[in-house]
Amino acid sequence: MPVTPSGNLWHVTAPPRPDPGAEEIASRYDLVIIGGGFTGLSAALHAAQDGAQVLVVEARHIGYGGSGRNVGLVNAGLWLPPGDVARAMGAEAAERLNTTLAGGPDLVFDLIDTHGIACDPRRNGTLHCAHAPSAMRELRRRHAQLTGIGAPVSLLDAAEVRARVGSASVRGALFDPRAGTIQPLAYAQGLAAAARAAGAKIVEDATAVDIRHRMDGWALTVGGRSVTADMLIEATNAYGATRTRFAPLHFFQMSTDPLPDDVLRDILPGGEGCWDTALVMSSFRRDAAGRVIIGAIGSLDHPAAGLHRAWARRKLSALFPQLGDAPLHYAWSGAIANTADHLPKILRLGPRGYAAFGYSGRGIGTGTLFGRALARACLTGSEADLPLTPVDRHAERFCTLRGIWYETGALAAHALGSRRPAPRLG
Repeated sequence: MPVTPSGNLWHVTAPPRPDPGAEEIASRYDLVIIGGGFTGLSAALHAAQDGAQVLVVEARHIGYGGSGRNVGLVNAGLWLPPGDVARAMGAEAAERLNTTLAGGPDLVFDLIDTHGIACDPRRNGTLHCAHAPSAMRELRRRHAQLTGIGAPVSLLDAAEVRARVGSASVRGALFDPRAGTIQPLAYAQGLAAAARAAGAKIVEDATAVDIRHRMDGWALTVGGRSVTADMLIEATNAYGATRTRFAPLHFFQMSTDPLPDDVLRDILPGGEGCWDTALVMSSFRRDAAGRVIIGAIGSLDHPAAGLHRAWARRKLSALFPQLGDAPLHYAWSGAIANTADHLPKILRLGPRGYAAFGYSGRGIGTGTLFGRALARACLTGSEADLPLTPVDRHAERFCTLRGIWYETGALAAHALGSRRPAPRLG
């Protein structure tokens, strides 16, 4: 009988969550952080290491939002190539942002090593795969822009990338050796453990309400208790209450069970994480236990989600015909904060108060870097080392309609796509 996929694989494979015990909430902190994902936890860790008294308030549990639903690709830079970033924000600002974000994987993997985070880290690079011969033109454009700023990326032809992926469906790729893969929820949990060890207080299943700035600093109510702080960071990204900053773009994933070695031998033997050039983008990777994970733009939280599930089954078979009968036991989706220009934002909320959002699908490296930078800006009172200049206000038009448009387009593409099997290799 066919298996009905359910559940988030990352919740199953992450280490058991430790019981922190009852968290006593004090009335005064140096820094309050709202949101327990990559950005908030990185900010908490780095601020606590610098001696600040830190409180993290998470409405659900660590990694509940995008951090625990992520594909797990630790990429350098943004989804936009650096030349496009320069055209959007100017050469000087783009150089500052691109240079900072190029170090995202270094920071992530350094934190994993330093704090012994058990999150299946594998730094074997990523492959941006051409889904059609014509897509190589776009990859060549990206390659030129990336190498122009010194990125050590390389173009692979069809034969090279097919050997690395194990699929006749890919027509070439852009390889980035700086990148890698992790178990994203386990990484978030590891950041939380490191932040707690550094002295940060983290409360889960608690909401922060009545947030305002007064003469003596920031005031809010957490779990019915009044709290004040000198500094505030809002790090909820796509899972915050403000719906006018970005359009929600959903991404889903589905996973096989662990596969035998003889089946896995030719499927991503080097362990690279992959995504493709299609307008309705898809991703594919392996995890440490030998599961193959397929993902794409789309949400599984509505009645038409069966179209996405059926597409995943067809797409997996088209990529790897030998997996045609492998059941997909896990399925989950999450929201991405997608700004109109695909650029992240830092918003000033008030004196020593900031919000960061709009990573547009590059949350692991960007969130970790932004969290560290925001903590330093709060503690020093200087914005000089932030990766981009904060703005005092940011609002976008038609956010809800754009989100509906994205989902409708993904449904239409998945209703029609991947119906023809790919040829086998060899």
